Amino acid sequence: MTGTDGPATLRRSPDRQLWRQLLDDLRRRLDADAFTHGFPGELALAEEYGVSRHTVRQAVKVLRDEGLVVGTRGRPSRTAEPVEIVQRLGALYSLHESVLALGVEQRSVVRALDVRRDGVVAARLGLEESTPLVHLERLRLAGGEPLALDRLWLPHELAAPLLDADFSTGALYERYADRCGVVLTGGEETIRPTLPTPAEHRLLGGSPSTAAYSIRRLGTAKGRRVEWRHTLVRGDRFVLRADFATRDGYQLELLGSPDRADPRR
Repeated sequence: MTGTDGPATLRRSPDRQLWRQLLDDLRRRLDADAFTHGFPGELALAEEYGVSRHTVRQAVKVLRDEGLVVGTRGRPSRTAEPVEIVQRLGALYSLHESVLALGVEQRSVVRALDVRRDGVVAARLGLEESTPLVHLERLRLAGGEPLALDRLWLPHELAAPLLDADFSTGALYERYADRCGVVLTGGEETIRPTLPTPAEHRLLGGSPSTAAYSIRRLGTAKGRRVEWRHTLVRGDRFVLRADFATRDGYQLELLGSPDRADPRR
């Protein structure tokens, strides 16, 4: 390897395809901000790594699908430029609507949509621990760049009609209302800074030091608990804004112990 930002040496192996080796190394270099002057074209990468253009094309396609690089037909790929999302505190909001208000293209990569049993989450929803839950996990992209990793659980008895829904576009709350008749009316939310795990960082992108907001939401519909959600939002793309006054402003809760302060517990 020629330095921490340089290309790794790829070796042909029956256990590891070349394009997958190339994909891993390009992700590593993107994380290290190695392409600040622009993402190389296919021919340049093929020459740099000593592989075929077809191998490069396979790896770069995955990077485009993940939103790490962007490009259109006839134009070279480039690293995606972050779009900053501003969200006001103290209101029931949809991340989808916040991005939509900016006129930014958005989509999601659905990583899981199934039925699971999770005793801890069921208890948070006020349900018996063995109650089945609809689980959705998706990587949310805004402007072609990863914005958030969203994991949520809904009571199966309410959300079963969502199991065949397409969540690559559109808003969950719209589908929850249209298909299931469930309209969120309130809830509570806890927001803490955190450092993503290595696996989460590979999905969210950004520089190696990029922190994230850990947002845990309990959503209710007329007092009934209908959603538990944990979202990791890239800290360099998301800004929280609050209005305050001398008499009635927002409240700051000081966490008293290291155990309580750990956002991943």
